[in-house]
Amino acid sequence: MDTPRFNVLGVGVHAVNLETATRNLISASREGKSGYVCCCDAHSIIQARHHPQHRRTLNHALMATPDGMPLVWTGRRSGFLDVGRTYGPDLMEAMCAETADTELTHYFYGGRDETAEKLVEQLQQRFPNLRVAGHETPPWYNDVAKLPTEGIKQTAADFVWIGLSTPKQEAFMQHFHQQDSPKCITLGVGAAFDFLSGQVQQAPKRWQRAGFEWLWRLGQEPRRLTKRYVVTVPSFAIRLLAQRMGWAKFPLD
Repeated sequence: MDTPRFNVLGVGVHAVNLETATRNLISASREGKSGYVCCCDAHSIIQARHHPQHRRTLNHALMATPDGMPLVWTGRRSGFLDVGRTYGPDLMEAMCAETADTELTHYFYGGRDETAEKLVEQLQQRFPNLRVAGHETPPWYNDVAKLPTEGIKQTAADFVWIGLSTPKQEAFMQHFHQQDSPKCITLGVGAAFDFLSGQVQQAPKRWQRAGFEWLWRLGQEPRRLTKRYVVTVPSFAIRLLAQRMGWAKFPLD
């Protein structure tokens, strides 16, 4: 894609908003392009700092969206004033809404037991003409090379939504496209499966706009997320300040 990127701690994030991301991805699919989409938040960026392979995966994405408000603010400070939060659940909703009356099809891969099935039920209630090629809850493997892909390939869906959490979903998408060269666009949206299936409550919009969704999620799932956010939030803030002030360089690679 020709969309410019801005540098967030060595990760090139595309200067998009929800509207432009949706439009560009639908156009890319109709033009026969394939690739994977990463929704980047502070957690993903910090993972990229610690794991060079994850950073390379993000930097080779068809699109890396600004999923969190700190990334949006960084983009605007970099001169991209139209950058807007392109949050995984919002992107899924927007893409389903825009393609519901078209020939484009969707496949849903991930989530916990029955989550993908409940997600499809909710989406088809909201978008009755949405063309769903299938859904799948894969078995748990740490090695993404062991995850099954036959269901995805057999349906030949245009958009494949991946809900495996970061950084596993990004590693899976990169491996899938590298090994199988599928004619589809895969989108890693993690918790969107839980939110849009109705199993987990999303943060109120005002919390999201203020950049405090992480705090809401921490209150919802403290046992699972405490370690992530206690480490991620201060680490991200300190590094971002260092980049902004010119105290440290984080080249794209």
